[in-house]
Amino acid sequence: MLITNATLVTWENPNRVLRDHAIYIENDLIRAIGTSAELSARYPDAEKIDARGQIVMPGGICAHTHFYGAFARGLAIPGDAPENFKEILERLWWPLDKSLDEEAVRYSALVCLVDAIKHGTTTLIDHHASPNFIAGSLDVLADAVEQAALRAGLCYEVTDRDGEEKAKAGIAENVRFIKKEKSNLLAGIFGLHAPLTLSNATLEACRAAAPEGTGFHIHVAESEDDGYALLENNLGAAWPIDWLNQHEILGPKTIVAHAVHVDEYEMDQLAATQTWVSHQPRSNMNNAVGVAQVELMLEKGIKVCLGNDGFSNSMWDDWKAAYLLHKIHNNDPRRMGGYTVKEMAVDNNSALAQVFFPSAPIGQLKEGAVADIIFVDYHPFTEMSAGNFPWHILFGFQQSMVTTTIVAGKILMKDRQLLTLDEKEIAAKASESSAKVWKRYGAQF
Repeated sequence: MLITNATLVTWENPNRVLRDHAIYIENDLIRAIGTSAELSARYPDAEKIDARGQIVMPGGICAHTHFYGAFARGLAIPGDAPENFKEILERLWWPLDKSLDEEAVRYSALVCLVDAIKHGTTTLIDHHASPNFIAGSLDVLADAVEQAALRAGLCYEVTDRDGEEKAKAGIAENVRFIKKEKSNLLAGIFGLHAPLTLSNATLEACRAAAPEGTGFHIHVAESEDDGYALLENNLGAAWPIDWLNQHEILGPKTIVAHAVHVDEYEMDQLAATQTWVSHQPRSNMNNAVGVAQVELMLEKGIKVCLGNDGFSNSMWDDWKAAYLLHKIHNNDPRRMGGYTVKEMAVDNNSALAQVFFPSAPIGQLKEGAVADIIFVDYHPFTEMSAGNFPWHILFGFQQSMVTTTIVAGKILMKDRQLLTLDEKEIAAKASESSAKVWKRYGAQF
């Protein structure tokens, strides 16, 4: 495949903007980058795709999401609105995940994957929970990901809130999927819910069961409830990060989602263990849990990434939320500059994806990198350079501008037409499935 007449944004370090350039793709890798004239002459028999001057750049990466959260869209919580985060969990998310069956797991994932393809997000790291459908749930998600032909890391959320047997089933599901032979588009991680719902015994069992070299994916300090739970349950630590470190959960393959309520003592442990932190600004604002000290974490050398926590899979919306949230929170327009947002969303997200998909560079346009590529129909009316490109995303890019999405050299959407998924059919079946989920959800009140 030869993509010609493109304005390439390479997301290398340093970034480059290359006008009237081309990319030659062989199988799933980028094999050559050069001018359109040069590569057209070198590869005359290649299938040609004319980018028509559009921006061609690496696909977006999401460091933390929940596919099943799609079925909460428009769902009314019975009674008064929840007044804090724990009530949101108890009255929305936990009854909802108990309402999921195999069909719901499949179609809530597929609608998210449609959304991701349409909005240029090519790699997603999901965190799944369905207490009444545990065994095989990750296979259902994996089938959906492979049908879409996107790239994803998957895990099952182990928790004590549904009893010992289901905690054991969650452990077994993680271990089975991690050990299973998978395509190069899939990776397994070991999922944990949060200190709020985990005991010492269960955490020890997870650590013991996890295959050598496995990383964990866990919510930590999203609200202050994790810290309260440690004290109330007498778990032997006063700080959530300290507790996880004692159990050897932290490390260079572990993702801590949120980390809103962590102090510098805990940040130093995150940095020392090379643990990843995922920041979800839209979710944190929606749940009113606070604002993570992202800039301080980055200064300390913590690898902070950007996720969406189940919001729409247009990662540029999370760029914009992060850029604005920290300015207003600190009452300082100098905070959270465009380069800082880019460091999380591009540099760190790509490095995180590389941990789980190590066979070739990911998140950059360069020879030898995986061909995960999007076309963006954006035509700037001011100067656009490698240096100021983050601000074009923040102030100019819209999710509707993605026209073509390619993963591992396969075209998933061309000129806004989906090629791997039938959006209309999926939406219709998801509507039927979600109606049954909502009925089961309502019966719990």
